[in-house]
Amino acid sequence: MSTPTVLAPALIPRHIAIIMDGNNRYGKANALGKGQGHVAGKDALDPIVEYCVDAGIEVLTVFAFSSENWQRPPSEVALLMQLLTSTIHEQMPRMNEYRIRLRFIGDRSQLSHDLQTLMADAEAETAHFDAMTLVIAISYGGQWDIANAAKQLAQQVAAGELRAENISKEMLGEYVQLADAPAVDMLVRTGGEYRISNFLLWQSAYAELFFTQTLWPDFAADELAAMVAEFAQRQRRFGKTSEQIVTEQR
Repeated sequence: MSTPTVLAPALIPRHIAIIMDGNNRYGKANALGKGQGHVAGKDALDPIVEYCVDAGIEVLTVFAFSSENWQRPPSEVALLMQLLTSTIHEQMPRMNEYRIRLRFIGDRSQLSHDLQTLMADAEAETAHFDAMTLVIAISYGGQWDIANAAKQLAQQVAAGELRAENISKEMLGEYVQLADAPAVDMLVRTGGEYRISNFLLWQSAYAELFFTQTLWPDFAADELAAMVAEFAQRQRRFGKTSEQIVTEQR
């Protein structure tokens, strides 16, 4: 495993989320065959997971396939589904060796029965591990997530179990994906784009944002470590003034 820079626990992000962008551009830049950029991207995940375990990160969430990605050419979607399946199979020995819990978020109803079963089995097998949690977002969209949470509250109102005027943001937050996990502290996007593309909108409300020109297959643990070091230098105010934060830290 890697040897990360040692930071005080209070300065380490508990939850890092990554938008893994740039696979297709990597494939074209390196004259790879069609879809091979995605294969290279799959292989890039391992050193990032290892770094996060060594650094003491509690949760790493990666954006593997968005709800909008269903609009891509059918051949590319089929390849991505195959890669997701192989990724889960290949990650299981690592999950067991390093005691990493594996979880999935997203709209599973759109996935094949075999993939849904594989995901459920992987979650069950690793549910008791506590070194870190790796979350893979598949068929996920932040707007879908919030709408799904609102739908569950609406059903309670319709059933007479809840009064609409009693709904709060805290209550809505209990129904979004990863409600039981720490909020996202640090959101990283590779590939040079400066947007969050409908990823973890609720969970990333106060996340520190990091963007890099590096394409995902080239993204290395050293670059993530440098971002974590920068994160430790940022002052997170959550609506308060700098003076208030300094006073609270004394």
